[in-house]
Parts: sequence; C-alpha cells; structure tokens
Amino acid sequence: MNLNNVRPIEILLVEDDPGDVLIAKEALEQSKLANSLHVATNGEEAMAFLRRQGDFAAMPKPDLVLLDLNLPGRSGREVLAEVKADPDLRRIPIVILTTSQAEEDIMKSYDLHANAYVTKPVDFAQFVRVVQQIDEFFFTVVSLPDR
Repeated sequence: MNLNNVRPIEILLVEDDPGDVLIAKEALEQSKLANSLHVATNGEEAMAFLRRQGDFAAMPKPDLVLLDLNLPGRSGREVLAEVKADPDLRRIPIVILTTSQAEEDIMKSYDLHANAYVTKPVDFAQFVRVVQQIDEFFFTVVSLPDR
C-alpha cells in the first residue's frame, strides 16, 4: 500500500544528536514522498509520543520509527523492547539507525524484533541516501498495516 496517496507518512525519529536530526530532516525533505517527521531526543519522549501522553496527546501514531540505540536515560534497546511488548504499538516498524556496528548490538536488536538494523554512514551524502532508501523501501515497497 502506498500511503503517500492517502496521507502524509508519519515518521518518528528518536535521536539525541542534533546533527543527525538535521541530516535526517534534509534527507526526508529531498524525498519524493510526503513525510511528516517528528523528533524525540530520548527514550522517555519516544514512549510518551508513541503512547500519546502529556505534550504528545494530539500526535499521530507513526508509520515508522527510526531509533538510535545510544540515548540518554532510557536506551534505544529499552524503547525497542517496550514497543514490541505493547500490543497497541508492536506493529509499528522500527529501524535501528545507529553508529554501532557491534555484532552484539545487531543480534540483540533483532532478538528484540527490530524490523531492520542500519549503521549510520559517517559521510553526509551517504547518510542522506540511507535515510531516503529506508523511507522509499518502507513506503513504496513494503505493505504496512493501517494505523
């Protein structure tokens, strides 16, 4: 299902590095798809956004979560485990987008039911391409459940 014909694609980026947030925004703005990017800078904000609590009560349920593993407070691993254990949230695809190339992080992420694991490229242009490829894959190739 191409959600682009129906409504903007809601993406939640959970990232504490302002530079990486800017790169992701740039990449998604250059995308051919209509996106709405929301940002949470830590695990607590991410879970409040996903559960639409407090300041996030009026936010839409995201179609995709791009999740960094290394977050202050509640880690990306904890967020992933919590989301995948919650019947109301578990169907939201989660792509781990992190600097870690450690085999242990990759295995643990898939054990926690991540939908994909992507190591952030250091090069700006490559990072932009990776974010655009994730966006295109999940919203033009993959069939996702309705929110």
